[in-house]
Amino acid sequence: MNSTRETMWRIVVSFNMPYNKIVFVFIISLLKIVFCEALLRHHEFFVSKFHLKGTNIFIPLSISLNVIVTIGFVITQVKEASYTRLCETKSILTVNGQFPGPTLYVRKGDTIYVKVHNNGRYNITIHWHGVKQPRNPWSDGPEYITQCPIQPGDSFNYKVIFSMEVGTLWWHAHSDWSRATVHGAIVVHPQPGTYSPFPEPYEEVPIIFGEWWKKDVMEVLQEFVASGGAPRDSDAYTINGQPGDFYPCSSQATFKLNVEYGKRYVLRMVNAAMNEVLFFAIANHSLTVVGADGSYTKQLTKEYVVISPGQTLDCLLEANQVRPGSRYYMAARAYSSATGVSFDNTTTTGILQYDSRGDSILTTTTPPILPSLPYYNDTTAAFDFLGGLRSFEPLKFPLSAYDTRIYSTVSINTFPCKNNSCAGPNGTRLAASMNNISFEFPLVDILEAYYYHINGVFSTRFPSVPPLYYNFTDNNLPAILLTPKRATKVKVIEYNTTVEVVFQGTALVAGLDHPMHLHGFNFYVVGWGFGNFDEKKDPLNYNLGDPPFRNTVLVPINGWAAIRFKAHNPGVWFLHCHIERHLTWGMETVFIVKNGKQTQESMMPPPVHMPRC
Repeated sequence: MNSTRETMWRIVVSFNMPYNKIVFVFIISLLKIVFCEALLRHHEFFVSKFHLKGTNIFIPLSISLNVIVTIGFVITQVKEASYTRLCETKSILTVNGQFPGPTLYVRKGDTIYVKVHNNGRYNITIHWHGVKQPRNPWSDGPEYITQCPIQPGDSFNYKVIFSMEVGTLWWHAHSDWSRATVHGAIVVHPQPGTYSPFPEPYEEVPIIFGEWWKKDVMEVLQEFVASGGAPRDSDAYTINGQPGDFYPCSSQATFKLNVEYGKRYVLRMVNAAMNEVLFFAIANHSLTVVGADGSYTKQLTKEYVVISPGQTLDCLLEANQVRPGSRYYMAARAYSSATGVSFDNTTTTGILQYDSRGDSILTTTTPPILPSLPYYNDTTAAFDFLGGLRSFEPLKFPLSAYDTRIYSTVSINTFPCKNNSCAGPNGTRLAASMNNISFEFPLVDILEAYYYHINGVFSTRFPSVPPLYYNFTDNNLPAILLTPKRATKVKVIEYNTTVEVVFQGTALVAGLDHPMHLHGFNFYVVGWGFGNFDEKKDPLNYNLGDPPFRNTVLVPINGWAAIRFKAHNPGVWFLHCHIERHLTWGMETVFIVKNGKQTQESMMPPPVHMPRC
């Protein structure tokens, strides 16, 4: 923060509080006093908050011995903590010792400051997933893309700028595989005086899906990188950090959500799992989607939802079961469509339980009812849900035309391995690519190299089309197509242009679904389909009226997805598959959006202290 004057001014602008309350907040910040209370009445939660009576502001706080808290949320420590799951105890990387990490509450348009102290054993960065960070890629977070990592014993101040986002987003580590345990939700409330376009809920409940390995997750990473094969499958999925009743030594800690008959709840879902798309449902209850990836949607009521790694959903739940004390499982399991690809086929559960109205016997002895979930490889069910999502709000920019199109394959590949000694197919090393480029991370972050004109760090020659056209989804492709090129290639985009990106899945090695995430932007998912994209026929069926406005799109197995975004956010922005093993293998690139002509159309200057490589 630049000054006390600037901080107080920001409070006035953001929250429009009376002067005496501004002074009150400022004095409390100076004294470093933290008031804590449970956010929700009926279940465990992960963050403290501070209330001023008579206002609607939420100021998330955390204890820090070194930092004055004003309107910011402060992560005091990234550190190791011991957790017991599946009958075994291990040390995991956490934020403030919590898994999942603290939930951050803000209002639309807020700017907050986060100081991250790295007290762990590994390098770390934090990404604010879905937060556009207008003109401020310096605090976006991906390692060696917009910053060098925060090394053990060091710290870094993130400036997190919220703009158009509203609803549920999340934050997570963006270095190696640390995000397996370093993650948490972000809830963006509307500005005071404005309202959500759905009925007011009685309570809001974060539902964070994760994956758990008995083995240290960094060892899992090192193991599969060294072998050249696929990583070992996780041992469990989790709901709010707990595996649930179907795993050993887990039923006592199963996540439970207590509800009251006749009340309405909003479930703020985050898929923080590393490698799997998930189906989720609650027995005897439907879910009404009202938001996705920090944007309102038209209401869509379904018996189940589909959520890929990186995506978020806001779902209304009506507590409409009459019987007091009744209990219902909420359950999630993988959607995995590929043939011959191993995955964790277990099911995580939580329990939705109704107020017993004084009859405790019902609550403790009645077995929960299990929901019916689509089968693991039910692609029709998955895309029936995803294809039903529609944007609620007017279009942010016209979709009738675009200025440039990038047509990119997203493929699993292989590299030859000496003496065929690797664990990939036929002794090869597994890889991944976009347009046959398997991305290599540089030793200096790309943002720094771009801003300071450091040569030799990256090339601007990421291709706009595949190097070779073929039947991308044919199951019998020649082996010569399997091997990509290793390179650090980026795509430079002119400011304020409308960009269409078509992601084309291929059947190389194995056809798979790919959740593609773009930093710095939301985009409209204007079309998707199976087979090869037809640039003449398929755009005729685009939805240009109310397409969903997302930051992560699931490209269907052996199919394609088309997105459009307005390049009005200058900076360096990462584009990657959010299945972590695919990112590790190289399925990513970088978009550099050039500055416009005006100051407000140009990147902000860097902060004084950036982490050094």
